[in-house]
Amino acid sequence: MRKISIGIIGFGNIGTGAVKILNSRKLLLAQKIETEILIRRICDKNLSRSRDVSIDKNILTSDAYEIINDPGIDIVVELMGGINPAREYILAALKKGKHVVTANKALLAEHGNELFREAAERGKSIYFEASVGAGIPIIKSIREGLVANKFHSIFGIVNGTSNYILTQMSKENCSFASAVNDAKAKGFAEKDPTFDIQGIDSAHKLILLTYLAFGRIVAMKDVYIEGITEISSSDIAYAKEMGYSIKLLAIAKKEGEELEVRVHATLLPKEHLLSSVEGVFNAIYASSDFAGDLMFYGPGAGQLPAASAVVSDIVDLAQDIKAGLFRPTLNSRPDNSIKGLRKIDDFESRYYIRITAVDEPGVLAKISGVLAKFGISIASVNQKEKLKSHVVPVVMVTHEVKEKNMRLALKMIDKLSEIKDKSVAIRIEGV
Repeated sequence: MRKISIGIIGFGNIGTGAVKILNSRKLLLAQKIETEILIRRICDKNLSRSRDVSIDKNILTSDAYEIINDPGIDIVVELMGGINPAREYILAALKKGKHVVTANKALLAEHGNELFREAAERGKSIYFEASVGAGIPIIKSIREGLVANKFHSIFGIVNGTSNYILTQMSKENCSFASAVNDAKAKGFAEKDPTFDIQGIDSAHKLILLTYLAFGRIVAMKDVYIEGITEISSSDIAYAKEMGYSIKLLAIAKKEGEELEVRVHATLLPKEHLLSSVEGVFNAIYASSDFAGDLMFYGPGAGQLPAASAVVSDIVDLAQDIKAGLFRPTLNSRPDNSIKGLRKIDDFESRYYIRITAVDEPGVLAKISGVLAKFGISIASVNQKEKLKSHVVPVVMVTHEVKEKNMRLALKMIDKLSEIKDKSVAIRIEGV
């Protein structure tokens, strides 16, 4: 039976999970692919830490180059995370003629062009199923299962921390700060959840989904990013009254000859499939020409779901090596009908607006006048109960409007003496 040897760099949560699966399913995998996968070396900077997995201590090392330079290792599995030295290790592994498996979405989002180019030049592959959606096989589905399709859009709830926070705010009617603290207490949020709540983690994953669906890597600076820190429990309650839920979405959408790539809080109709995705779960909703609309759903984080995706990539590469095949990292090619990226000012959407104003005659007319000045048509308006003496929230839903016009209108509205707090605008999708 053919043997394929791997080296794992990073023996943390996902690395430990990968070893657990490879150990417990060793015989099953060998029977399925008629190839034995051997863990030849494991590298971590902290070798003394207790891990709930059995491993031969003789294969442990703190020097990644013992894996990279080992001619007996076929596949390097990078699970340490971060940009450097992970980038250097992957480049060095490719130059040594090794395939790479990684879960490092930040690294691929920031340096994917360089790494994929190096892999192609060396005739090697970089597989990264665990980098988006953990155990959800979204990357393989786009790359292989939907290979004949052209995509219109991809909408994703791809950050479990933010989704849990918004779910708690909705179910418990609690504040953003309270929901964050709850997520930390239950282990669903890092001590510093900045990347999650500000949309950065979602943007990293969106860049990879855009690459797969539309054949181009978008620079991080070209992704429009808003987090969920400005969302209040009132916004969630008002949206619910109108038949919407609020989700942090990663969106790649083709509009004419341009591509929109953005991350922000979004109102979705309650009947939309993504509205039912709660807690730490992830879901990606893809709209394609032949297969139609599809949703991929599952746990978006966790040791074993992510490790399952890592093992899937290892098995794929083992089969390729055994067969003497080279499959490019991506089967996609750029969609030549896309001429460029749409600038944020040109985005068009319906909006939910919450304006905090004094309760006086003529205030609503002033607000409506400003909106009309910028060509913004109101679909509905609702004045809520007073927050405090003489101050009320005014909630509006607009018809479709350009982003630039909305920004200018709100800037002017917030300068009115009758406005007592910064106005909130949230885009609406799925209608």
